[in-house]
Parts: sequence; C-alpha cells; structure tokens
Amino acid sequence: MKTQSKAKIIKCYNDVADDYATNRSDELFKKPLDRLLLKEFASVNKDNGICADFGCGPGQITKFLYDHGKKNIIGVDISSEMINTARKLFPKIKFETGDLLSLSYCAGYFASATAFYAIVHFNYTQIKRAFSEVNRVLKKGGQFLFSFHVGNKTVHFDKANDIDVDVDLYFFQTDKILELVKGTGFRIIDALERHPYEDIEYRSTRAYIWTEKK
Repeated sequence: MKTQSKAKIIKCYNDVADDYATNRSDELFKKPLDRLLLKEFASVNKDNGICADFGCGPGQITKFLYDHGKKNIIGVDISSEMINTARKLFPKIKFETGDLLSLSYCAGYFASATAFYAIVHFNYTQIKRAFSEVNRVLKKGGQFLFSFHVGNKTVHFDKANDIDVDVDLYFFQTDKILELVKGTGFRIIDALERHPYEDIEYRSTRAYIWTEKK
C-alpha cells in the first residue's frame, strides 16, 4: 500500500462535502447493526466525559451519538469543508478540523472515541501511528470503536457520483488490524465482521472493533 498525500485526501473530501452529506445523511437508518453498536457505545460512555468522532465527515455519526445521549461530543475531520458542512447541518454540536495522524489534543483529553472508516486511506504503518495517537489522547480505560473494509486490495476512485476525485480506498485484514491496535496499548472488547447491506453500500465485508485503553 502506498502512502497517499494528505493534500490529495483533503482535496477529495473538500470537493465532495456537500454531495457526501446529501447521500450519507440518512445512511444509518438502513444499517441496523451499525445502529445497535453506536447506541450501545453511546449508552456505555454517556456520562464519562468528552467523546471524539474522528473522521466525522458531515457529522451523521456524530449526530447519531448525540441523539442517543452522548451530548459531550466533538466531531473531528481533516477536511475543512466537511467540518463547515457538519456545522451547518448540526449547529448544536461542536466540530473541529484535525489530523488523525497528528492530533493537537493533549494526552488524556477524551474519555471515548469513534472512527468509522477513518483509516481507509492509510497504509498499515500510518494506521499504527493513528492508533497510537488515539491511545495518547484517551484517558486510561477510554473506549475506542472503529470500522473498516475487510480484505487485501486497493480500490481507486476517480469519480464520486459526478464529481472528479483521485483517491485510493484500502481494505485491511482484520487479524492485522487487531495486532496493530493491541500493540498500541488497547485491549479488545469486541471484534466482528458483517456482509454489506445490498443496494445501499459498497459491496465489501465490514469490520467493527471495540477496544479499551489499557
């Protein structure tokens, strides 16, 4: 897996922000497993401090967690246009730009974190760095729930609907991801995979990993 430039990734998501928001705003209503996991995560972490939703995009998952009791939450994304879109859509929620590979927050700032498909443009070396950064900004015992596409391939996108883009999407082997996350100071609470929901999402197996900082 090659390293993709940060500028390329930012440009891609800046260019598609409004379109992405339109197409993803109601996606969770069609994904029962995702809703179950996120509801439980919000419930377990409801009153324990600030939660970060890393790679929040236009904020649909941040809003879902907020609506299910996790009011103390911040959506974080590398794309300034995604953050602008999220702020317009959900003005009651705090959103900030941030780089998952180099977070500006101090150690132990967050009590919990999510990152749904936030690592899909990273190679394994970058993922290890991202996990280390999440671990650093979490309090001891802080929980971290994330997801990714399962496999061993790269898919290139030059179109997102009718918008020109230039970005690679990486698929990962679940066992390798588990090794990386355990090696960066987390213990595994749950790890599961599901088949894609037909007709509403890219046809790939999805993995969900629920962890806790040691």
